[in-house]
This record gives sequence, C-alpha cells and structure tokens, in this order.
Amino acid sequence: MNAVIKFKRHSSPTITPQALAWDRDHLWVSSRDLGMLYKIDIETWKIVDEIDPPGIIWAAVSLGDGKMRFTIGKGLNDDRYIYRYAPDEGFAKLFACPDFTGSYLSYDGANLYLSQWYEKRILKYDEKGNVICKIDIGAEISGHTFVDGMIYVLRGKEKPNEDWRIARLDPQEEKPQVKDIAVVPFACRSLTFDGELFWSNYRAKDTVISFALPN
Repeated sequence: MNAVIKFKRHSSPTITPQALAWDRDHLWVSSRDLGMLYKIDIETWKIVDEIDPPGIIWAAVSLGDGKMRFTIGKGLNDDRYIYRYAPDEGFAKLFACPDFTGSYLSYDGANLYLSQWYEKRILKYDEKGNVICKIDIGAEISGHTFVDGMIYVLRGKEKPNEDWRIARLDPQEEKPQVKDIAVVPFACRSLTFDGELFWSNYRAKDTVISFALPN
C-alpha cells in the first residue's frame, strides 16, 4: 500500500499538539500539556488568537460560522464531555461521553460523530445528544473527518509500535465497509481537511503535518 503524498511538516506553534479543526480559513490546534487552544493563520503560520478552555481539549470540529464542538477532559479521571463553543457565547457543556470515554470528532453538516479509541467505533449523535448509530472501524481510531459525504478515518494501533492507515467509509451504508487507502507514516493524532489537504498532528515530535492521498 502506498503512503500519503505531498507530505509537508510544520513546526507546531505549541507543544504536544492534540486537537485539530479547520474553520473556513484558519486551523485550530490544542495543546495537550498546556491545555490551551490556538487559532493559526496557515499562510504566516502564526497564532492569531488563543483561548483558555474549561479542560483539556482532546478533539475539535468546526460547524461553520465560528461555531465549534469539542471533546474536553475534566478532573483527575479525565472524564470526557462534549462542549459547544461560539465566539460570542464561549463554552457550554452539552453532554457526557458514554462511560466518560471518547476522543475524536467529525461533523456531516447535521450530525456529530464521536470516536472511542479502545472500543474501535464511531458513534453518530442526534441534536439532543442521543446515539443513533454505531459504526465498527475494526481498529483503534486516532482521528476522522468528513469529505464529500464520506468519513476518512485514521485507524491502526498505538502499541507496541505505532502503525496507522487512512481509510474511507460511506456512513449511509447499512453496514459501512471500511477500506484502507494509504499508509500514514507517523504517529498521527487528529484529522481535519481544508478543502485541498488533510492535516494531522505528530504529537510526539511537536509537529503538524499536511498531506494528500495517492491517486
């Protein structure tokens, strides 16, 4: 299987980059260790805004118009909750993740999708926070995003050696078939798409990486 292409490394503007989200013309990046959220101008690769959230942001997704959803860890047990955010309203807790576990987020224009790393699945939510669909991914999940109605997902395993692929599935299928597309040759965390390129974090190296898929 071929590896991803147009591979470009960007030195992270913060340490331990964790969550990533593309919002119109900016990239949002969170720091796992500092607990901050940063808005990045990718043309200058400069921080243009920073936000102090109510916990550790493990995942982020844009809903458009500056509105976001986050997976945020709280307390000594790092219990996970879904929060909404809007520039004029700030943060508001929406609901707890199942068993207080959950990580990466994606959005199809109407519904929110949350992945659970060890359960190897993606959960689809309605607007009231109810799980309405469960999608088996068959491997650990380190990020996912929507492109043209399809879910692109980073799947593989963390231990003993990081081993990852980017795969694609159609969430409209009754039993979505997950097809690996390319090897991702780094310990990827989070996934977003800017309309041309995918973005992910190489958190262990404090690096943000943009890439495309092989033909």
